[in-house]
Amino acid sequence: MGINCLAGVPSVVFGLFGLGFFVIFLKFGSSILSGSLTLGFLILPTIIGASEEALKSVPQTFREASLSLGVSKWQTTYRIVLPNAMPGILTGSILGIGRAAGETAPIMFTAAAYFTAKLPGSIFDEVMALPYHIYVLATAGTNIEATRPIQFGTVLVLVAVVLGIDLIAIIIRSYMRRNKRW
Repeated sequence: MGINCLAGVPSVVFGLFGLGFFVIFLKFGSSILSGSLTLGFLILPTIIGASEEALKSVPQTFREASLSLGVSKWQTTYRIVLPNAMPGILTGSILGIGRAAGETAPIMFTAAAYFTAKLPGSIFDEVMALPYHIYVLATAGTNIEATRPIQFGTVLVLVAVVLGIDLIAIIIRSYMRRNKRW
C-alpha cells in the first residue's frame, strides 16, 4: 500500500524532498549526486510495482514443481522464479528510467544549472538537463517567441531520447521472452 501511495506523489514533491534532504541536510549541494538520488526515489515505486507484478506472473506450478524435486526455496527463487520474471523486471526498470528522463521538478531543485560552459568534472557539479532547459526557454526572457525553434528542437531531442529508452525496453523484453528456458 505504501508503494502505491508513493507512486501517486507528484514529482514536485520528490523534488522538494531532494532539495531538503540531499541538497540542504546532507550538504551535497546542487549536484549530479543530489539529482540522481532524488530521481532514484522518484522511480522506485515504478520499479517495485513492475517487479512485484513480474514475480506474481510466474506460474505457481513452477515453484511447486521445483520444490517437489527437493530444491531449496532459495534455489527455486534464483533459478526458476527470477529468470522467468526478469523480462518484466527489466522492462519496469527501463520504463522508470524513461520517466526520470523527462522529469523537470526534481532536476530543477537538486541538480540543474541554467548554463554551464563545460561538462561536469565530478558528481558534485551542477549539470544542464533537457527538461530544465525546455522550462527555462519557455518561461524566461522577454522575447519567448524568438526561442520557439530552440524549444521545439530541445523537445524533439527529449522525446527521441525517451522513445529510444522505451524502444530498448521493448526489444529487451521481446528478446528475453523468446529465449525463455521453459
